[in-house]
Amino acid sequence: MVARTFGCFGSAVVTVAGLAGLTWVLNLPYPMIRWPVAKTAPLILLPSYIKMDHDYRQAVSLVAQADQLVNQATSASDIELGETKVTQAQEHLDGLPVWFLGYYPKAYCGFVGCRWQFTLDEFETARSEIGRMEAVVFQERNAQNLMQEGTTAVEAAQQAFQTAKSGADRATALTTWQRGMDKLNEIPPETLAGRQSATKLEAYERDYQQVTGNVAGGDRSNTLVDAARAFAYQAAIAGKNPPHPATTWERAAGLWATAIARLEDIPAQDPGYNQAQVLLAEYQANLGIIQENAAREEASAQALDSAIEKNTRMLAQNLEGMDRNQIASLMQDIINDLEKVQPGTTSYARASDLLKSANQKLAQLK
Repeated sequence: MVARTFGCFGSAVVTVAGLAGLTWVLNLPYPMIRWPVAKTAPLILLPSYIKMDHDYRQAVSLVAQADQLVNQATSASDIELGETKVTQAQEHLDGLPVWFLGYYPKAYCGFVGCRWQFTLDEFETARSEIGRMEAVVFQERNAQNLMQEGTTAVEAAQQAFQTAKSGADRATALTTWQRGMDKLNEIPPETLAGRQSATKLEAYERDYQQVTGNVAGGDRSNTLVDAARAFAYQAAIAGKNPPHPATTWERAAGLWATAIARLEDIPAQDPGYNQAQVLLAEYQANLGIIQENAAREEASAQALDSAIEKNTRMLAQNLEGMDRNQIASLMQDIINDLEKVQPGTTSYARASDLLKSANQKLAQLK
């Protein structure tokens, strides 16, 4: 009895397993199998109907979600989620056999209320849309990578520029900065990254122009300051160890004037402007001293020449026939010119000797 019971149970198991295997075979996604079964015994394809209904519903929903996330993306996370939805939608579309398109199992759909409405054109449109969105996702990923690389490069360059200790370091930082902006310029403007990077790029370019302007201004001011110092050095050498003739003082004044002109060429917005103003005040004061020395030298030379000329004219006259007071008057006129010769001039030593002699002769006449 027990053996008979187990025998019946085993037969039932084998029968069920056989039916399950047959059902599995008949539900294989091959038109040559499914079409005959769908026409003669459609209920056997119930597992396929359930799966196809599920794939259809999911495909429709996921295509719509992917379209919203990919084509109306507002952030990188939308693109990432959209990529996931595109992949899932593609999987469900792949689960819909082509022979199923336009097929409507009345018995099954009457029971569960399926909504199969795909035609071949709609199916191809959905596949085309998924393919297009895959391309968009690929493009967006590349654009996001470019934006990340460009942004990282620019921000690193900005930091490097702030901490640069030499002109070479600043030049390297500016080169990296420019390369980062070049990457941002490569981003297609129609992508999400292109729209997001546009504002960043505008700010980066504005800061870059300001920084390069400051660098150029700094280089310009440094060059002009160096040139001014070179002229000032030569001017100081020219005026060293006075007294000097007027021509030497004039040459020194010209060098100081050239140095001042170099400093005056530095624009107020340049970084070296304040330093230039300090030097400018110093150089203008030095130029004033040189001009005073030149004026004193010229006036003293003229006074000495005048005294010598008057002395020559006096000696050319017949002094023996002249009155002592008349001679004394001529001598006094010469002495007055000699007294105009100022100390610290090239004429002073000779004028002092002549003045001493003239005073002695004047004393003899009194």
